[in-house]
Amino acid sequence: MPPSSKTGSSRKPHAGAPAHRRRPARRLPARLPETSRKEVDAGDERLQKVLAAAGIASRRESEQLILEGRVEVDGQVITELGTRVDRRIQIICVDGEPLRRTKLVYFAVNKPEGVVCTAKDPSGRPRVTDLLPPELGRLFSVGRLDMSSEGLIFLTNDGALANELTHPRHGVEKTYEVQVAGHVDSAMLIKLKKGVHLAEGFARVVHVRIKSRRKNGTLLELVLDEGRNREVRRLLASVGHRVQRLTRIAVGSIRLGEMPSGSARRLTAEEVKKLRADVHAAEQKRRGDPGAAQRGATRQAGLGGKERKRGAAAGKRGDGKRSAGSRSAIKRGDAKRGVGARVVSKQGANKQGPGKRSARLTSDRPTRQGDRR
Repeated sequence: MPPSSKTGSSRKPHAGAPAHRRRPARRLPARLPETSRKEVDAGDERLQKVLAAAGIASRRESEQLILEGRVEVDGQVITELGTRVDRRIQIICVDGEPLRRTKLVYFAVNKPEGVVCTAKDPSGRPRVTDLLPPELGRLFSVGRLDMSSEGLIFLTNDGALANELTHPRHGVEKTYEVQVAGHVDSAMLIKLKKGVHLAEGFARVVHVRIKSRRKNGTLLELVLDEGRNREVRRLLASVGHRVQRLTRIAVGSIRLGEMPSGSARRLTAEEVKKLRADVHAAEQKRRGDPGAAQRGATRQAGLGGKERKRGAAAGKRGDGKRSAGSRSAIKRGDAKRGVGARVVSKQGANKQGPGKRSARLTSDRPTRQGDRR
């Protein structure tokens, strides 16, 4: 048997065998420190994002301009989406016209009910951007409030800050004042804090408290650190309470205050600094709790497919409600569970005659019907 040539082998080669040279260890290139990488990439952004931030067109329309070959960077036509540019040192032209330097602006708006946050609405409904003068140029909303909701929302042309305030990995807190039907008890508040299953995963509130009670309703104040579609309404619906009125009263440390409905005001430089500080503080909080960003995905991944669907539909834990047949089988110590579980009579299976069969109930179908109710 020939000698082994593996490194670290205990066998020695024969006297006449040629000596094997060890290859020198491959030296990997040193990684840049985190701060250095951030400094290097600080000015690099995708070209379509730069065009949209400059007010040329929307993100999708900017992508089309690039594909049509109408955009140049330093005299070179760019047709590849995702090309990264640094607007501070590069010259960007659209149809031969250089991009103008835009001044970053920040506005706080008290969005009224019945106003949408989309940039374009084919139905012609009033938009939140219509509440500001058109001469300000293209502005976009930081996050969204659904048409039936009202309260604080920011409008800006600063894409970087908008992303930091809305992306779930940063976890900037938003505070809502919610009027719900019925009386909310402490058990419901605990359930909201522990979390419930929505269609796309696990969700919970950061903080919730009862502000006041009314004849047929309750006024709540709750805090979220993410912004899923209609999340507040779905969270409260999952615990049996319909939202009657929803108002966002704060984003980070900036509060709505006494702004009239439909009014807007420019944020001060100090308030913009506070928002950036809120982003930094939220990142530090997430780093102190490494599981915060992954908690929802981890809990969702730990459940089976059927349980996940049942939990999302019923707004309960992933194991769902067991049917009467499966509960009876568990109480009586029957080893068979799930579909086709046998319900053992009170007298015991031993008393049944040879020709008699115990009743069989299918636990899967009743469970689904129960979830739909």
